Amino acid sequence: MAETTVLRQRTRQERPAPPRKGGLPAGLLRTARPRQWIKNVLVVAAPAAAGELFSRHALIRLALVFVLFTACAAAVYLVNDARDADADRAHPTKRHRPVAAGQVPVPVAYAVGGTLGLLAPAAAAWLCGPAVAALLTAYLGMQLAYCISLKHVLVVDLAVVTTGFLMRAMVGGLALGIPLSRWFLITTGFGALFMVSAKRYSEAVQMAGKAGATRALLTEYTTGYLRFVWQLAAGVAVLGYCLWAMEEGGVPHTSVLPWRQLSMVAFILAILRYAVFADRGTAGEPEDVVLRDRALALIGVVWVAMYGLAVANW
Repeated sequence: MAETTVLRQRTRQERPAPPRKGGLPAGLLRTARPRQWIKNVLVVAAPAAAGELFSRHALIRLALVFVLFTACAAAVYLVNDARDADADRAHPTKRHRPVAAGQVPVPVAYAVGGTLGLLAPAAAAWLCGPAVAALLTAYLGMQLAYCISLKHVLVVDLAVVTTGFLMRAMVGGLALGIPLSRWFLITTGFGALFMVSAKRYSEAVQMAGKAGATRALLTEYTTGYLRFVWQLAAGVAVLGYCLWAMEEGGVPHTSVLPWRQLSMVAFILAILRYAVFADRGTAGEPEDVVLRDRALALIGVVWVAMYGLAVANW
């Protein structure tokens, strides 16, 4: 009886999920992961930090960069899902993805992904300059290498995902010709590593004692190691931000209060608040943590206000 039950469960997992309504266009859109596009808002990070965000030229250029980066990310998702279609059909959740379910044929996913991957850097070279095109090309190459092999290499997988976030934060500055502060890069890079490793830690905690890890290396990382990584990354991110704020805060200003230095308090509180969810193992979806926790959202608003006042020299 037990063997029959297991066989039925395995048969259900291997059977492709029925295609969802909406046809091919809807399937392509779902495969492009619209929910993940919020990550690409990071393209405004460098211009915002430099106080060069609200000119008409900057807004138009950043909107274009956002679209181009989104196209590159969509290309990677399409190629990844096409390549993993057979494995996804055996997964209880991933079998509902459009490519695995048959809503988007594998050749179509490859074709659309390849087209986006070629057009986005070409458009960037024409509209935004060679630096942006080079960064998008590097992003595509790195992410495709991740899909093919790097996601199976311990530690390197964390570094690749983190670098993807760092590239998002850099591209806006490159598009507008803004010099990138070393402290900005350190804070952004280790802040991204903090969230990435906290996500992996949460997934490992939730999958403890269960079969069928959702990531190739999840069973090879120990929760103790992942905890060490997110704690180390959080510490370096806080240190980098404090040195950045103190360095900039030493520049003569006419503002009422040293807002940039005061913003360190809000930044540290935000890290500590997010660490609560990381420690509980409930930071598996960073966007949900940020958007649903009112205290964290309030701290974020206070930090943005303080940093904005510092940039405006108010």
